[in-house]
Amino acid sequence: MSRLTELASEFGMVERALGDPAALADTREYARLTRRHRELLPLVTLLRERDSVQADLDGARELLSDPDMRELAASEIPPLETRLTDIEAELVVLLLPTDPDDARDVILELRAGAGGAEAGLFVMDLLRMYTRYVEGAGLRLNVLDANESDLGGASRVVAEVTGDGAFRALRWERGVHRVQRVPATESQGRIHTSTVTVAVLPEVEQDEVQLDLSEVRIDVFRSQGAGGQGVNTTDSAVRAVYRAGTPDEIMVVCQDGRSQIKNREKALVVLASRLAERERAAREERERSQRASQVGSGDRSEKIRTYNYPQNRVTDHRLEGDDKNYPLDSVIAGNVAPVVAALARAQRELQLMDMAARDAQETPHGAA
Repeated sequence: MSRLTELASEFGMVERALGDPAALADTREYARLTRRHRELLPLVTLLRERDSVQADLDGARELLSDPDMRELAASEIPPLETRLTDIEAELVVLLLPTDPDDARDVILELRAGAGGAEAGLFVMDLLRMYTRYVEGAGLRLNVLDANESDLGGASRVVAEVTGDGAFRALRWERGVHRVQRVPATESQGRIHTSTVTVAVLPEVEQDEVQLDLSEVRIDVFRSQGAGGQGVNTTDSAVRAVYRAGTPDEIMVVCQDGRSQIKNREKALVVLASRLAERERAAREERERSQRASQVGSGDRSEKIRTYNYPQNRVTDHRLEGDDKNYPLDSVIAGNVAPVVAALARAQRELQLMDMAARDAQETPHGAA
């Protein structure tokens, strides 16, 4: 209740700040306030309902002493008690820690792994799957760079996903996706296994990471996009190379639009996001032994999901029981939401178990 009171107070302060004309003048601060208001609104709405239900319950219990109203009051008490219990359970879930990056835009990278040309074809299958999935979630996917092959596949695709909650929608996709199917070029009907690595990077601004522009080499060249009068006839594509020739080298290519300036800006955003991801991975590696409540590590070397075409089945290896298998034709068509929901639910259950275990350890022996 102490934490709920704090958050309700914060919500009031955020609402007042949003009404201040000075907040409108600061675009970044206004966006932060709007995002925080949106995050707190479900919790505050539920808290207000809890207070209302509690008041109705207290009133009904008082009426039990009234002979004329006792029967009516007795009939109202059970559903009110049930709703109050449900609300308190929902509030506990809303109080669970969330990822601070959940609301951020995302840099999505798909890279062909084992399997040669077949892996490249699956890159494009996953790109179509994610495009449909994010569009259904009210988000937008825009391809920034792609190394496409003559066979219709791609060795690498880099895309930007924008919209409220982009990282939350895609955070569970990080890792190695394995496909088992008969390639179109296989004359004997043998099943091949290929892999694609998916990286989901929360998009950050340059000033959020230590990016020294003196360590970045910027090259411009002619875009390789298909068609268009300005896309592949001017030097609009940008390649940003961080610490070229060193073990820390990171290369980013952006040839999304006709503007060299915009491509440069986007390349630096992607570069900053990759640096932030590198720092996050190093930090998580150091803290891995201390973290208990996590469904999968999201590590890129971890096989998180298998797409089995002969059996029309998608298996998420981080889940168990009935939650782990899904119809492949539905998932590959963009219906990824049920898998994401199951992963989020499993994460919440583990967090609740951890919370209960901590409470049990902190409660003195003999305490009520």
